[in-house]
Amino acid sequence: MSVVAFEREHSAGLWGESELNTIVAALNVALASGNGREWETGMTERGDPQLYLLGPLPDQVCELCVSRIGGRYILEDGSGRLLFEHRSLALVALHAKAAVRSTRWPLVARVLLLWCTVRQIIHDEVEPVFAESEELLIELAPQLVAFA
Repeated sequence: MSVVAFEREHSAGLWGESELNTIVAALNVALASGNGREWETGMTERGDPQLYLLGPLPDQVCELCVSRIGGRYILEDGSGRLLFEHRSLALVALHAKAAVRSTRWPLVARVLLLWCTVRQIIHDEVEPVFAESEELLIELAPQLVAFA
């Protein structure tokens, strides 16, 4: 991992009101869903501002993090993986909104369960019928050839 030295601004540790409004508006869908998500501000070790989207109580794990470092806005997921980085907060907010909305795992799990169920039904019910038909064809093939 390489370390990049960013330029420091005088008010590096504080979020501006317009910045907070932009980020919170992007995360509004996640915050208004009624599942107990909240946001909180903090600072990096170097004093740069961060905003965290926290999951529901009691754990309140970090689901998303937006940081401003040297005039660049950095969007990370809860594991610290870089999702997007840009100088435009509006672009970062759009990516944050998309990251919050991309939690379609319950739907994926249902589709996967349905697919596995259909495969199991085919394996248990349909394949034995074809296997019996194949055995019957093998038995009758010599007699059919005699008629040809």
